[in-house]
Amino acid sequence: MPTAPSDHPPIDPLAMLRPRRQILGISAVLLPCSATGVIDWDAFAGRVAATAAAGIVPAVNMDTGYVQLLDDAARRRALVLAREVIGPARPGDLVAGCCVVDRAGAAFDERLHHAEAEPIVAAGATPVLFPCHGLNAGSDADVVARLAHLGACLPEFIGFELGTAFVPCGRILSRAAYGALMQIPNCLGAKHSSLSRRLEWERIALRDRQRPAFRVFTGNDLAIDMVRYGSDWLLGLSAAWPEAFACRDRWWAAGDPRFDELDDALQALGDFAFRRPVPAYKHSLSQVLHLRGLIGSDEPFPGSPRRPASDREILATIIERIAAALDA
Repeated sequence: MPTAPSDHPPIDPLAMLRPRRQILGISAVLLPCSATGVIDWDAFAGRVAATAAAGIVPAVNMDTGYVQLLDDAARRRALVLAREVIGPARPGDLVAGCCVVDRAGAAFDERLHHAEAEPIVAAGATPVLFPCHGLNAGSDADVVARLAHLGACLPEFIGFELGTAFVPCGRILSRAAYGALMQIPNCLGAKHSSLSRRLEWERIALRDRQRPAFRVFTGNDLAIDMVRYGSDWLLGLSAAWPEAFACRDRWWAAGDPRFDELDDALQALGDFAFRRPVPAYKHSLSQVLHLRGLIGSDEPFPGSPRRPASDREILATIIERIAAALDA
């Protein structure tokens, strides 16, 4: 059983530093749109290919891929296209959001979750059990029990704590509930997107005591250096430049001091892109990819929050900073 929170020792982040650690990176892939707001599937395929070529695991149908706004056909197409781009399935080579779109007050619908998970498993991808109102209703114990029940029908899965700054149906578990989540045998790890260092440090420390093989995937785009302390990552920010994240991680594993300059430059992008309103970060990523000449338009998905066009000038200076850090 998980240790009671009051029995946990205090957190010492300095003692948690993990120099030269091999980092597992998973990048949510942006779903680009044309200037008229139509999904640009060719550009999407290009982003999946670039992510995989960088040595980063692509994650499709995540928040960065507008999963809550897509219909079933678009979610299926994104999944199938990603598998076609990557090639024959290998363990851990593709991650996909398993997302049920419901409304506040909705009851948990197990049937719909299985319907969403089935094509993901069939595509040889690892499901991320995306938050929804029904899944997150009730007590923490209710939520973990549902995850365990769903997980029992899957080969393996990744959990997902998502703060309400991202989506209204988000939920951050208590420390005790997180400990219970780690006891689900085929739960490989969980993405933690509270945007809180303290909460993530607590999860890393709990993981180290209870189940060292469990992956804490940081989703903190405001503190991407959480990898220093033992987190792996599943980020939206990395969609803007997966090759830079891959280089950063190689430098950390090699003990190369260039890690710090590159991490700082990437964090500057995270700080700017993930300012309030946080969901508009997806438009910021589109602006970056368009400025880099990698997609044909910076138009976000219809109905998604927008950033002002004036952001492009600031983003251009951050792009220059990242490029300089890569060339150092």
